[in-house]
Amino acid sequence: MTNDKCVRLALPSKGALEKSTLSLLSACGLGVFRPNERQYVGTIPALPQLTVLFQRAADIFTKVEEGSADLGITGYDVVCEQGAGHDDVVVICDRLGYGKCELVLAVPESWVDVSSIEDLAELTLLFKEKGRTLRIATKYPNMTRNWLYEKLIVHFSLVEVQGAMEAAPSMGYADMIADVTSTGTTLRENRLKRIAGGSLLESQACLIGNKRLLQEDQTKLDTTKIILELIEAHLKAKKYVSITANVRGKSADEIGVYLMEKSELSGLTGLRGPTIAKVYSSKDDDWYAVTVVVDQKMLLPAVNLLRNAGGRDMTVLSPDYVFGAESQTYQVFLEKLQ
Repeated sequence: MTNDKCVRLALPSKGALEKSTLSLLSACGLGVFRPNERQYVGTIPALPQLTVLFQRAADIFTKVEEGSADLGITGYDVVCEQGAGHDDVVVICDRLGYGKCELVLAVPESWVDVSSIEDLAELTLLFKEKGRTLRIATKYPNMTRNWLYEKLIVHFSLVEVQGAMEAAPSMGYADMIADVTSTGTTLRENRLKRIAGGSLLESQACLIGNKRLLQEDQTKLDTTKIILELIEAHLKAKKYVSITANVRGKSADEIGVYLMEKSELSGLTGLRGPTIAKVYSSKDDDWYAVTVVVDQKMLLPAVNLLRNAGGRDMTVLSPDYVFGAESQTYQVFLEKLQ
Protein backbone atom coordinates (compact mmCIF):
# COMPACT_ATOMS: atom_id res chain seq x y z
CA MET A 1 0.00 0.00 0.00
CA THR A 2 1.27 3.47 -0.86
CA ASN A 3 1.07 6.49 1.39
CA ASP A 4 -1.89 7.79 -0.60
CA LYS A 5 -5.23 7.67 1.15
CA CYS A 6 -6.85 4.77 -0.72
CA VAL A 7 -10.24 4.32 1.02
CA ARG A 8 -12.89 7.03 0.65
CA LEU A 9 -15.77 7.27 3.13
CA ALA A 10 -18.65 9.66 2.36
CA LEU A 11 -20.41 11.11 5.42
CA PRO A 12 -23.37 13.50 5.79
CA SER A 13 -22.16 17.11 5.74
CA LYS A 14 -24.86 18.79 7.82
CA GLY A 15 -27.86 18.38 10.07
CA ALA A 16 -28.81 15.82 12.67
CA LEU A 17 -27.51 12.94 10.57
CA GLU A 18 -24.04 14.50 10.47
CA LYS A 19 -23.92 15.02 14.24
CA SER A 20 -25.16 11.52 15.02
CA THR A 21 -22.77 9.94 12.53
CA LEU A 22 -19.75 11.76 13.96
CA SER A 23 -20.89 10.90 17.48
CA LEU A 24 -21.17 7.18 16.65
CA LEU A 25 -17.77 7.05 14.95
CA SER A 26 -16.16 8.89 17.86
CA ALA A 27 -17.70 6.47 20.36
CA CYS A 28 -16.26 3.61 18.30
CA GLY A 29 -12.74 5.03 18.45
CA LEU A 30 -13.01 6.40 14.92
CA GLY A 31 -13.16 10.12 15.65
CA VAL A 32 -13.24 12.30 12.51
CA PHE A 33 -10.91 15.27 12.13
CA ARG A 34 -12.38 18.10 10.05
CA PRO A 35 -10.29 21.32 10.04
CA ASN A 36 -13.41 23.50 9.76
CA GLU A 37 -17.05 23.23 8.69
CA ARG A 38 -16.33 24.76 5.29
CA GLN A 39 -13.93 22.02 4.31
CA TYR A 40 -15.44 18.94 2.75
CA VAL A 41 -12.49 16.60 3.28
CA GLY A 42 -11.48 15.10 6.61
CA THR A 43 -9.57 12.22 8.12
CA ILE A 44 -9.90 9.53 10.77
CA PRO A 45 -6.54 9.43 12.60
CA ALA A 46 -7.16 5.84 13.71
CA LEU A 47 -7.44 4.85 10.01
CA PRO A 48 -4.66 6.72 8.17
CA GLN A 49 -5.49 4.85 4.96
CA LEU A 50 -8.94 6.49 4.85
CA THR A 51 -10.18 9.86 3.59
CA VAL A 52 -13.54 11.29 4.69
CA LEU A 53 -15.65 13.10 2.08
CA PHE A 54 -18.49 15.25 3.45
CA GLN A 55 -21.52 15.20 1.15
CA ARG A 56 -25.24 15.89 1.29
CA ALA A 57 -26.98 12.80 2.65
CA ALA A 58 -29.15 12.68 -0.48
CA ASP A 59 -26.03 12.57 -2.71
CA ILE A 60 -24.07 9.90 -0.87
CA PHE A 61 -25.72 6.97 -2.64
CA THR A 62 -24.79 8.47 -6.00
CA LYS A 63 -21.18 9.05 -4.90
CA VAL A 64 -20.85 5.42 -3.86
CA GLU A 65 -22.65 4.13 -6.95
CA GLU A 66 -20.43 6.06 -9.36
CA GLY A 67 -17.28 5.03 -7.47
CA SER A 68 -16.09 8.43 -6.22
CA ALA A 69 -16.55 6.99 -2.69
CA ASP A 70 -15.91 3.42 -1.62
CA LEU A 71 -18.12 3.57 1.48
CA GLY A 72 -20.87 5.88 2.67
CA ILE A 73 -23.27 6.48 5.54
CA THR A 74 -26.73 7.78 4.68
CA GLY A 75 -30.39 7.06 5.36
CA TYR A 76 -31.78 3.68 4.38
CA ASP A 77 -34.72 5.54 2.83
CA VAL A 78 -32.33 7.23 0.40
CA VAL A 79 -30.80 3.88 -0.54
CA CYS A 80 -34.19 2.25 -1.15
CA GLU A 81 -35.40 5.18 -3.26
CA GLN A 82 -32.29 5.47 -5.43
CA GLY A 83 -31.09 1.87 -5.37
CA ALA A 84 -33.33 0.18 -7.92
CA GLY A 85 -31.19 -1.24 -10.71
CA HIS A 86 -27.87 -0.23 -9.12
CA ASP A 87 -26.34 -3.60 -8.30
CA ASP A 88 -22.89 -2.11 -7.63
CA VAL A 89 -24.10 -0.70 -4.29
CA VAL A 90 -24.31 -3.10 -1.36
CA VAL A 91 -25.92 -2.33 2.00
CA ILE A 92 -23.20 -3.36 4.44
CA CYS A 93 -25.08 -2.57 7.66
CA ASP A 94 -28.68 -1.33 7.57
CA ARG A 95 -29.04 -0.60 11.32
CA LEU A 96 -26.64 1.93 12.79
CA GLY A 97 -29.10 2.84 15.53
CA TYR A 98 -29.86 6.49 14.75
CA GLY A 99 -31.62 8.63 12.15
CA LYS A 100 -34.74 6.54 12.68
CA CYS A 101 -37.79 7.55 10.68
CA GLU A 102 -40.72 6.10 8.76
CA LEU A 103 -41.99 6.77 5.25
CA VAL A 104 -45.75 7.19 5.57
CA LEU A 105 -48.83 8.32 3.71
CA ALA A 106 -50.57 11.32 5.27
CA VAL A 107 -53.83 13.07 4.36
CA PRO A 108 -55.48 16.28 5.60
CA GLU A 109 -57.14 15.95 9.02
CA SER A 110 -60.33 17.27 7.41
CA TRP A 111 -60.65 14.01 5.48
CA VAL A 112 -62.66 12.40 8.27
CA ASP A 113 -63.78 9.49 6.06
CA VAL A 114 -60.23 8.54 5.07
CA SER A 115 -58.40 6.74 7.87
CA SER A 116 -57.00 3.59 6.23
CA ILE A 117 -55.34 2.37 3.07
CA GLU A 118 -58.65 0.78 2.07
CA ASP A 119 -60.37 4.16 2.36
CA LEU A 120 -57.64 5.67 0.20
CA ALA A 121 -58.14 3.03 -2.49
CA GLU A 122 -61.87 3.86 -2.59
CA LEU A 123 -61.06 7.56 -2.75
CA THR A 124 -58.87 7.15 -5.84
CA LEU A 125 -61.77 5.44 -7.62
CA LEU A 126 -64.12 8.24 -6.55
CA PHE A 127 -61.66 10.81 -7.92
CA LYS A 128 -61.50 8.89 -11.19
CA GLU A 129 -65.29 8.85 -11.52
CA LYS A 130 -65.27 12.63 -11.16
CA GLY A 131 -62.57 12.99 -13.80
CA ARG A 132 -59.82 13.84 -11.29
CA THR A 133 -56.57 12.22 -10.25
CA LEU A 134 -55.40 11.98 -6.65
CA ARG A 135 -52.16 13.98 -6.39
CA ILE A 136 -49.48 12.80 -3.95
CA ALA A 137 -46.53 15.06 -3.13
CA THR A 138 -43.32 13.17 -2.32
CA LYS A 139 -39.54 13.07 -2.50
CA TYR A 140 -39.79 9.30 -2.86
CA PRO A 141 -41.57 8.70 -6.18
CA ASN A 142 -40.09 5.25 -6.85
CA MET A 143 -40.98 3.74 -3.49
CA THR A 144 -44.38 5.44 -3.35
CA ARG A 145 -45.36 4.32 -6.85
CA ASN A 146 -44.20 0.73 -6.39
CA TRP A 147 -45.79 0.39 -2.94
CA LEU A 148 -49.17 1.70 -4.12
CA TYR A 149 -49.08 -0.57 -7.18
CA GLU A 150 -48.49 -3.53 -4.85
CA LYS A 151 -51.65 -2.46 -2.99
CA LEU A 152 -53.49 -2.40 -6.37
CA ILE A 153 -53.90 1.38 -6.15
CA VAL A 154 -53.18 2.74 -9.63
CA HIS A 155 -55.27 5.87 -10.10
CA PHE A 156 -52.99 8.62 -8.79
CA SER A 157 -50.26 11.02 -9.89
CA LEU A 158 -47.06 11.93 -8.11
CA VAL A 159 -45.88 15.49 -7.54
CA GLU A 160 -42.13 15.55 -6.87
CA VAL A 161 -41.30 18.15 -4.23
CA GLN A 162 -37.89 19.02 -2.79
CA GLY A 163 -38.95 21.61 -0.22
CA ALA A 164 -41.27 21.35 2.79
CA MET A 165 -43.96 19.17 1.31
CA GLU A 166 -46.19 19.22 4.40
CA ALA A 167 -47.56 22.49 3.03
CA ALA A 168 -48.48 20.96 -0.34
CA PRO A 169 -52.13 20.08 0.48
CA SER A 170 -52.88 23.45 2.08
CA MET A 171 -51.24 25.30 -0.83
CA GLY A 172 -53.28 23.30 -3.32
CA TYR A 173 -50.65 21.64 -5.53
CA ALA A 174 -51.22 18.19 -4.02
CA ASP A 175 -54.01 16.39 -2.21
CA MET A 176 -51.86 14.38 0.22
CA ILE A 177 -48.21 13.49 0.86
CA ALA A 178 -45.83 10.55 1.22
CA ASP A 179 -42.95 11.62 3.44
CA VAL A 180 -40.65 10.52 6.25
CA THR A 181 -41.50 11.29 9.85
CA SER A 182 -39.83 10.49 13.14
CA THR A 183 -42.24 11.85 15.75
CA GLY A 184 -45.23 12.97 13.68
CA THR A 185 -45.05 16.49 15.13
CA THR A 186 -44.55 18.22 11.77
CA LEU A 187 -47.50 16.35 10.30
CA ARG A 188 -49.76 17.42 13.15
CA GLU A 189 -48.58 21.03 12.98
CA ASN A 190 -49.62 21.09 9.32
CA ARG A 191 -53.00 19.48 10.04
CA LEU A 192 -52.08 16.17 8.45
CA LYS A 193 -52.73 12.67 9.76
CA ARG A 194 -51.24 9.27 9.04
CA ILE A 195 -53.56 6.60 7.70
CA ALA A 196 -53.70 3.07 9.06
CA GLY A 197 -51.72 0.63 6.94
CA GLY A 198 -49.95 3.50 5.22
CA SER A 199 -46.40 2.80 6.36
CA LEU A 200 -44.13 2.27 3.35
CA LEU A 201 -40.73 1.85 5.03
CA GLU A 202 -38.95 1.97 8.39
CA SER A 203 -35.55 3.60 8.00
CA GLN A 204 -32.41 4.55 9.91
CA ALA A 205 -28.82 5.37 9.10
CA CYS A 206 -26.94 2.66 7.21
CA LEU A 207 -23.48 1.90 5.86
CA ILE A 208 -23.22 1.20 2.12
CA GLY A 209 -20.34 0.35 -0.19
CA ASN A 210 -19.38 0.00 -3.83
CA LYS A 211 -19.33 -3.77 -4.32
CA ARG A 212 -16.94 -3.74 -7.28
CA LEU A 213 -14.37 -1.45 -5.68
CA LEU A 214 -14.40 -3.40 -2.42
CA GLN A 215 -14.00 -6.73 -4.20
CA GLU A 216 -10.98 -5.47 -6.13
CA ASP A 217 -8.94 -4.10 -3.20
CA GLN A 218 -8.01 -6.07 -0.09
CA THR A 219 -7.09 -2.85 1.76
CA LYS A 220 -10.63 -1.58 1.28
CA LEU A 221 -12.04 -4.88 2.53
CA ASP A 222 -9.75 -4.83 5.57
CA THR A 223 -10.71 -1.24 6.37
CA THR A 224 -14.39 -2.08 6.04
CA LYS A 225 -13.89 -4.99 8.45
CA ILE A 226 -12.28 -2.69 11.05
CA ILE A 227 -15.17 -0.24 10.81
CA LEU A 228 -17.77 -3.01 11.06
CA GLU A 229 -16.01 -4.75 13.95
CA LEU A 230 -15.93 -1.57 16.03
CA ILE A 231 -19.46 -0.44 15.21
CA GLU A 232 -20.96 -3.89 15.84
CA ALA A 233 -19.13 -4.32 19.16
CA HIS A 234 -20.05 -0.81 20.31
CA LEU A 235 -23.75 -1.17 19.43
CA LYS A 236 -23.86 -4.58 21.10
CA ALA A 237 -22.25 -3.14 24.25
CA LYS A 238 -25.13 -0.67 24.66
CA LYS A 239 -27.34 -3.57 25.74
CA TYR A 240 -25.16 -4.62 28.67
CA VAL A 241 -23.83 -3.49 32.03
CA SER A 242 -20.97 -4.98 34.03
CA ILE A 243 -21.57 -5.36 37.78
CA THR A 244 -18.79 -6.07 40.26
CA ALA A 245 -19.42 -6.86 43.93
CA ASN A 246 -17.35 -7.92 46.92
CA VAL A 247 -18.83 -11.17 48.21
CA ARG A 248 -17.78 -13.04 51.37
CA GLY A 249 -17.54 -16.80 51.08
CA LYS A 250 -15.51 -19.88 51.95
CA SER A 251 -14.30 -20.33 48.37
CA ALA A 252 -14.78 -19.12 44.81
CA ASP A 253 -16.44 -22.44 43.96
CA GLU A 254 -19.01 -22.07 46.74
CA ILE A 255 -19.98 -18.58 45.55
CA GLY A 256 -19.99 -19.65 41.91
CA VAL A 257 -22.25 -22.65 42.52
CA TYR A 258 -24.70 -20.54 44.52
CA LEU A 259 -24.86 -17.79 41.89
CA MET A 260 -25.26 -20.19 38.97
CA GLU A 261 -28.07 -22.09 40.72
CA LYS A 262 -29.95 -18.90 41.53
CA SER A 263 -29.18 -17.10 38.27
CA GLU A 264 -30.33 -19.98 36.09
CA LEU A 265 -33.71 -19.76 37.77
CA SER A 266 -33.94 -16.01 37.19
CA GLY A 267 -32.21 -15.77 33.79
CA LEU A 268 -29.24 -13.85 35.20
CA THR A 269 -26.38 -16.03 34.04
CA GLY A 270 -24.87 -13.12 32.07
CA LEU A 271 -22.87 -13.66 28.90
CA ARG A 272 -21.14 -16.80 30.18
CA GLY A 273 -21.58 -16.72 33.95
CA PRO A 274 -19.90 -14.86 36.83
CA THR A 275 -16.17 -14.22 37.02
CA ILE A 276 -14.83 -14.67 40.55
CA ALA A 277 -11.41 -13.56 41.81
CA LYS A 278 -9.78 -13.57 45.24
CA VAL A 279 -9.65 -10.22 47.05
CA TYR A 280 -6.37 -9.92 48.92
CA SER A 281 -6.97 -7.98 52.10
CA SER A 282 -4.88 -7.58 55.24
CA LYS A 283 -8.06 -7.65 57.35
CA ASP A 284 -9.99 -10.60 56.02
CA ASP A 285 -9.21 -13.51 53.67
CA ASP A 286 -12.81 -14.50 52.91
CA TRP A 287 -13.67 -11.90 50.26
CA TYR A 288 -14.04 -12.42 46.53
CA ALA A 289 -14.70 -10.01 43.67
CA VAL A 290 -17.62 -11.22 41.56
CA THR A 291 -18.26 -9.71 38.12
CA VAL A 292 -21.24 -10.47 35.93
CA VAL A 293 -22.27 -8.87 32.61
CA VAL A 294 -26.04 -8.73 32.14
CA ASP A 295 -28.65 -7.07 29.97
CA GLN A 296 -29.36 -3.50 31.13
CA LYS A 297 -32.98 -4.25 31.92
CA MET A 298 -31.80 -6.95 34.34
CA LEU A 299 -29.61 -4.55 36.34
CA LEU A 300 -31.62 -4.41 39.56
CA PRO A 301 -32.47 -8.14 39.63
CA ALA A 302 -28.74 -8.86 39.22
CA VAL A 303 -27.88 -6.43 42.02
CA ASN A 304 -30.40 -8.13 44.30
CA LEU A 305 -29.00 -11.56 43.39
CA LEU A 306 -25.52 -10.42 44.41
CA ARG A 307 -26.94 -8.90 47.61
CA ASN A 308 -28.57 -12.22 48.48
CA ALA A 309 -25.20 -13.86 47.99
CA GLY A 310 -23.72 -11.43 50.54
CA GLY A 311 -22.48 -8.88 48.04
CA ARG A 312 -21.62 -5.32 48.92
CA ASP A 313 -19.58 -2.40 47.54
CA MET A 314 -21.15 -2.94 44.14
CA THR A 315 -20.03 -0.92 41.13
CA VAL A 316 -21.72 -0.79 37.73
CA LEU A 317 -19.93 0.05 34.48
CA SER A 318 -21.09 0.27 30.89
CA PRO A 319 -18.74 -1.52 28.48
CA ASP A 320 -17.58 0.35 25.39
CA TYR A 321 -17.41 -2.81 23.28
CA VAL A 322 -18.62 -6.40 23.37
CA PHE A 323 -16.80 -8.48 20.77
CA GLY A 324 -17.93 -11.93 19.71
CA ALA A 325 -15.82 -14.77 18.30
CA GLU A 326 -16.17 -13.02 14.93
CA SER A 327 -18.07 -10.10 13.45
CA GLN A 328 -21.44 -11.40 12.31
CA THR A 329 -22.08 -8.21 10.33
CA TYR A 330 -18.84 -8.67 8.41
CA GLN A 331 -19.63 -12.29 7.62
CA VAL A 332 -23.05 -11.31 6.25
CA PHE A 333 -21.36 -8.57 4.21
CA LEU A 334 -18.89 -11.06 2.67
CA GLU A 335 -21.84 -13.24 1.62
CA LYS A 336 -23.45 -10.23 -0.07
CA LEU A 337 -20.26 -9.56 -2.01
CA GLN A 338 -20.50 -13.01 -3.55
